[in-house]
Amino acid sequence: MNETTTTATDATPHGSCPDAGRPDSARSDVAETVAYAGYVAVGDSFTEGMCDELLPDGQFRGWADRVAAALAAERPGEEFRYANLAVRGKLIGQIHAEQVDRAAVMNAGLITLAGGLNDVLRPGCDVEEVKRLLGLAATTLLAGGAAGAGAGPTVVMFTSTDPSRRLAGSARLLPAILEMKSFVEGLAGQHPGVRVVDLFSAPCFDDRRLWAEDRLHLSPEGHRRVAAAVLEALGRPVGFDWRAPLPPAAPSGRAERLRSDLRWLRIHLGPWIGRRLTGRSSGDDRPPKRAELLPYEG
Repeated sequence: MNETTTTATDATPHGSCPDAGRPDSARSDVAETVAYAGYVAVGDSFTEGMCDELLPDGQFRGWADRVAAALAAERPGEEFRYANLAVRGKLIGQIHAEQVDRAAVMNAGLITLAGGLNDVLRPGCDVEEVKRLLGLAATTLLAGGAAGAGAGPTVVMFTSTDPSRRLAGSARLLPAILEMKSFVEGLAGQHPGVRVVDLFSAPCFDDRRLWAEDRLHLSPEGHRRVAAAVLEALGRPVGFDWRAPLPPAAPSGRAERLRSDLRWLRIHLGPWIGRRLTGRSSGDDRPPKRAELLPYEG
């Protein structure tokens, strides 16, 4: 994909905070910033862009599209290719089986990999199996791409936000989320090509305004901040502090909160439970958002 690199001396050319968004266990001595010519996004609804602003073709924009736009803008007059294989509702086994090999053979210099939270949300989740499949996905992607002469791709992974800080009744998820967080950080420590975006440690995501009405998917502001976090992890300047809290919100009354909760139960939680009970998914028979690695025109 004709990726090029620039070597950092006192500062990284594409940003002043190359290690932000990565745990200490990840590479903190990265000396090169890659100018990517291609990007493939792999995952579920988080990566598909659910609940962001709508594009003219009726699809959601999403943080991955925002990252693609920023990287394409770095290459004026040169081609930048982008694919987004994500499909809402996918479990990590489906992501591994349906998206990973396909992404690996595209030979893009940059790949984002997010998955496993849909598994964790389900009672009786086998976290060890989720970790195994996520690890297999990461190593397959690291081995399958090409960033340049003899180099593998950069694979960006994520730690989940902490739902227990904003959603009542979600504390049961925290042990599995912490286990997944430790696992992803461990992968970054083992593989120089892995960068981690640590959303768990960003309290701004406790604010419901960063979430859509369904309380599971990001709002447009949430997608904007995740895009900035990914770009920062890649050593790019982002122009604002994505971790900063939003301005204080006007207080809501008890009756307003009750109406909001009842609407959420009726419109969002009820149908979600119904799909779980019947074994259906919101992504059944849905094609990938952007199935081929094609020129991105924004």
